[in-house]
Amino acid sequence: MPRSSVDPTIERVTVDGFSFPLGVYPVEAMKPKAGYTMEFEPADGDNAGDVEEWPDRYVFDIVISSDRLEALCRSLMSLFPGRIYPILDVLGHDAYREVDPYISHDLYGLDRYTDFLRRFRAYFFEDGLCGFGLMTDEPFLYMFVDEHKIVTFRCQPEMKEKVERVLHAFDLEQMDDPAGADSASHEHRGVLMIQDNRPDLLNHDEILEMLRDEWRLVLNVDPDANLDENGQPLGVTPWRCLVRLAMDEDEKCRYADILLTAGSLREAEDMAVDACAKLLPRGADEWDEASVIHADRLVPEDFQRVLGERGRKSQENPEPERIIWCEWLE
Repeated sequence: MPRSSVDPTIERVTVDGFSFPLGVYPVEAMKPKAGYTMEFEPADGDNAGDVEEWPDRYVFDIVISSDRLEALCRSLMSLFPGRIYPILDVLGHDAYREVDPYISHDLYGLDRYTDFLRRFRAYFFEDGLCGFGLMTDEPFLYMFVDEHKIVTFRCQPEMKEKVERVLHAFDLEQMDDPAGADSASHEHRGVLMIQDNRPDLLNHDEILEMLRDEWRLVLNVDPDANLDENGQPLGVTPWRCLVRLAMDEDEKCRYADILLTAGSLREAEDMAVDACAKLLPRGADEWDEASVIHADRLVPEDFQRVLGERGRKSQENPEPERIIWCEWLE
């Protein structure tokens, strides 16, 4: 069964009895402090109804030693109903966006969700390249463990005392200045062990692909725009896409590598899937599965480097929208 495991050569940073996650650790002197802050947030949303309003709520930001993080998360998740909406953030490969935020619009069983956390605990609770969470509408509950392994929990006022009881059971107290890895200069790293003779141990990209399928995750960005992290339009940019392809009779799927230029995520994904028609087996009209696994933008210098690696001529201007290549990934 697929799972993840920690690279045993990575050493944990511990300061004054406080253990940091293997994948995120301070690089300057600091004094960690377990505890939590609590604030009231009034209901928000937009009057036009385009964004679903979150109700009045309390928000807890919680710092806890890494050796107690998983137990705390399981206790907090016991407050959720049986079906939830999964959330996942990963430090991805897109040149203009540091974090790829994924959400699901489909309810998913909490028991199945926690089973994934258990099987891939090295990824969720130790790795510094991902964050994860869950939420529900009825009742409104939101929990997110970011890439620093700081826990954010939101609940409606009637749930406040239950949350506080959980936190106090872990000897956590409300304070002004809890301090985790993000309170000082720090570094992130991946911590997964990968071995050629252990195909059951998945890497970051394989775990993400599995979770996107299982949790029905979608990238939570505007698919019809092409903006940088500051909201500035980029126009037409180069994209590197990976598409999973299969026919019903295939024992295994295959992957296509596509380099193209496009003006939005939706356009890039549509172009990538359409381009894969050239890879169809003889006599087939269409793929039974054609799924875009990722579509990442490239900065100009990386675009030129990728072209050079394939012996392609340098292209100073990526416009207009076009397919540059569509080939099987070896």
